[in-house]
Parts: sequence; structure tokens; C-alpha cells
Amino acid sequence: MRFRASSLIAIATFVTLAVSMGSGSARGGQAEVRGKAALMDPATAKDQAPATFKVNFDTTKGTFVVEVQRDLAPFGADRFYNLVKRGFYDDSGFYRVLPTVAEFGVPGDPDIWKTWRSARIPDDPRKISNTRGTVALLQVAGKDRRTTRVFINKLDNSSFMDKQAPFAPAPFGRVLSGMNVVDQIYGGYGEGAPTGKGPDTNRFDAEGNAYLKKEFTELDFIKTATIVP
Repeated sequence: MRFRASSLIAIATFVTLAVSMGSGSARGGQAEVRGKAALMDPATAKDQAPATFKVNFDTTKGTFVVEVQRDLAPFGADRFYNLVKRGFYDDSGFYRVLPTVAEFGVPGDPDIWKTWRSARIPDDPRKISNTRGTVALLQVAGKDRRTTRVFINKLDNSSFMDKQAPFAPAPFGRVLSGMNVVDQIYGGYGEGAPTGKGPDTNRFDAEGNAYLKKEFTELDFIKTATIVP
């Protein structure tokens, strides 16, 4: 009986240690992936996205889910996947909301933005139209200039966005659920200054959320954006 009891204790101890180590590794891996330290070197964010994945956006207006299909725009999907994994969009404001689009993708921490604003990726050819609910990286004028800014089409914008040759925005996914939440995101400021009442780009770049939350108190924010297990 003494042998059996001691054996059982040893086994139980081993199992406890194994579970503890496994949990610690998982927590450690998560800590290493998300947060500022993981976002200070864009060169490390090179993981290939799964063929399909979903992202849950918890916002100040509620929750919506985006489903991404990598084959629609591989470069854009990979960039989006790596940013979400690292927490890039957490506490990020919807700084430009129009009747046509809701735009986000500039981090609230200016230090992080400085490392990413020139981290460009190649263009993707457009495979689907910019219809209501589709999601794409912002296509800046010129070749291979996309970085981190994302927009959601609130309307069917295909009549003009699809014709922005040769650099039409290439959607990589669409809002799977919660489009009613997207419709409620505050858009009263409109375009950015000086053409509209929205944030001034230069101040936003330099001051981040400190500027947004002081001067634009009605803006909605992403609390967290996470990959759905």
C-alpha cells in the first residue's frame, strides 16, 4: 500500500506540474504576442494567416465580427491577421466615419504608429466588389503603399471604389455579424480637418488617443480586436 500511495502522489504531482507549465506557457505566449513590445518591430509580424479566420471587435457601440478569406487579398489578410494577433487595434478610434465608410487603424500610442506608418505591403488585385459590409485596407494613392488603416464599407460603394484603377481597394473579408453596430458608430465629425470637423492628421499622428479623447469626445473606439478561437 505504501508503494501504491507514493506512486499515486508522484503521478498527481507530475500531472499538476505539467498542467501548470502548460498554462504558464500559454499565458506567456499570449503575453509575448500582444502588447506594445510585440508591436515595435513590424519586421517580426510576418505570420501567414489561415485560409479563413474571424475577428471579434468589441467596441463602445457593441460587438461585430469580421470573417476574413485569405485568398481574396493575401497580403492584406496577412497584415490584418498579424496586427490583430498583436493587439494593434485595441483602444483604436474610429477617426473617420462617413455615410459611406467607417475607418480605423491608427493606434492610440504614437510610439507604435511611428514604427508602422511606413511599413508598407504590396498591393492585392481586387477580387470582389466593395459592397456593403466588406472590409479592406485603405488604398493610398500610388503603388504598394498600404499600411494598417482599415475601412468598412457601410454602403455599396462599388460604383466608384471598384473603378479606382489601377489601385482599387481589395476587400479581404466582410462583416459576418453586427453590421447594425457598425451603422451606429458615431459619424458626426465627418471628414478630417481642414475639410471637415474630424481629427487633424498631424496632431493625431503626434498625440494619438490623448488628442482624440480630449478634442473628439463623441468618437467611438475599439476596446479589443481578437482572433476568434
